Amino acid sequence: MGSIEIFLLSMMIASCLLSSVSAATRHYKFEIKMQNVTRLCHTKSIVTVNGQFPGPKIVAREGDRLEIEVVNHVHNNISIHWHGIRQVRSGWADGPAYVTQCPIQNGQKYVYNFTIIGQRGTFWWHAHISWLRSTLYGPIIILPNKNTPYPFAKPYKEIPIIFGEWFNADTEVIISQALRTGGGPNVSDAYTINGLPGPLYNCSAKDTFKLKVKPEKTYLLRLINAALNDELFFSIANHTLQIIDADGVYVKPFETNTLIITPGQTHNVLLKTKSHFPNATFYMTARPYVTGPGTFDNSTVAGILEYESETKL
Repeated sequence: MGSIEIFLLSMMIASCLLSSVSAATRHYKFEIKMQNVTRLCHTKSIVTVNGQFPGPKIVAREGDRLEIEVVNHVHNNISIHWHGIRQVRSGWADGPAYVTQCPIQNGQKYVYNFTIIGQRGTFWWHAHISWLRSTLYGPIIILPNKNTPYPFAKPYKEIPIIFGEWFNADTEVIISQALRTGGGPNVSDAYTINGLPGPLYNCSAKDTFKLKVKPEKTYLLRLINAALNDELFFSIANHTLQIIDADGVYVKPFETNTLIITPGQTHNVLLKTKSHFPNATFYMTARPYVTGPGTFDNSTVAGILEYESETKL
């Protein structure tokens, strides 16, 4: 073996050793339980993780191993899918019920065990059985290795924004009725941003997502479309978004006033705030894009981008 081959081999070994040293095993526990939640002046008991709607955020780095213990305390069978995560040599941890695993029955638990290989960006987890993913979902944030910077200037802050839906009725009853009759399922009563419908719906002004920002800062918005079937347009009034990532893959950055995000898709976008807007507020809205003959929830969810007050000396 020549000197060049020896050098390359030693570099590969050093890289592997460095990766194994920096990687960590991150543990999470998901308690599947019922929780009373009120939206649109309507209270109902929904299936949640740890009583949260949306569910908890998972954060890891590229190369980390995730061990997520899921304990089922509800009468529904449960499985969890890690949407967008490549299950390299861990297909049994992918989560689709009756495909890669038997669902977790009431009173039982299961530990999902997999390693993040060759990926970084925004992903999400959700139930993968029936329509339980209408309430069982949350973000997955995969950061680059510690010594690997973003291919753009480091943002001042990072904020996950999840688009979802709210149904006043029981979603399990809705999908069961649709399967029984052969008709389309009843549509949702509202879209949500981080679980909140916003002020454009009746009895919902207090349930509004508010993003407080500082002037002349760059924010990384991690956008996730957890709506069941609808493509959504998203924009922030009087602001431009720079798309830098789609489904966990860096793209050549480009700017837009409005973007479209399909069901299950994720985008990372940079929001550069204005230089001087004390106490100003702007709508951040999403509404569906549908061209087919079926019915859909033709409404708009709104959050508020709120500039913080300037501190007086």
